[in-house]
Amino acid sequence: MFEIRIICDPADTEHVVAALDRTFTTGNVTVYPTRDGQRNRFYLQADHRSSRELSWSTPEQAYADAPSISSEIGWTTETSAHTPIGQGLDREYFLRKAAVLDRMALTVDSRDADDTALAAAEAGRILMRLDDTAVICDPRHYVRQQYAHWATHH
Repeated sequence: MFEIRIICDPADTEHVVAALDRTFTTGNVTVYPTRDGQRNRFYLQADHRSSRELSWSTPEQAYADAPSISSEIGWTTETSAHTPIGQGLDREYFLRKAAVLDRMALTVDSRDADDTALAAAEAGRILMRLDDTAVICDPRHYVRQQYAHWATHH
């Protein structure tokens, strides 16, 4: 992983960011005006694209054999309720919770869609922190990849 700093004209910002996104796996872009206010200065963390990124699971692939959403909600609720204090929840719990939130976000088409998508992304970030991953990607894509792997090997 490495950091990139770019200074460019505001009119070029969108094109530069798109080119970076095509070339590298990037994290969030932080944009600041230059001191003279004439150009944009932005910073981002990036990594080389890997062949693994090309194999991100689609939602249909990742969740093809998954239990129903209501069943998974029941499982995560029961698991969290019956885990003794101090023991902590395991990776399977966080993976399945992130996956069910991702699946819910994929099915929501109402005004709650943004909130559901944000909850799914946050659950994905929690899983990524738990896995101590250096992968820079959409957390929901990471959840799908990990769920597909877990479902195949579980």
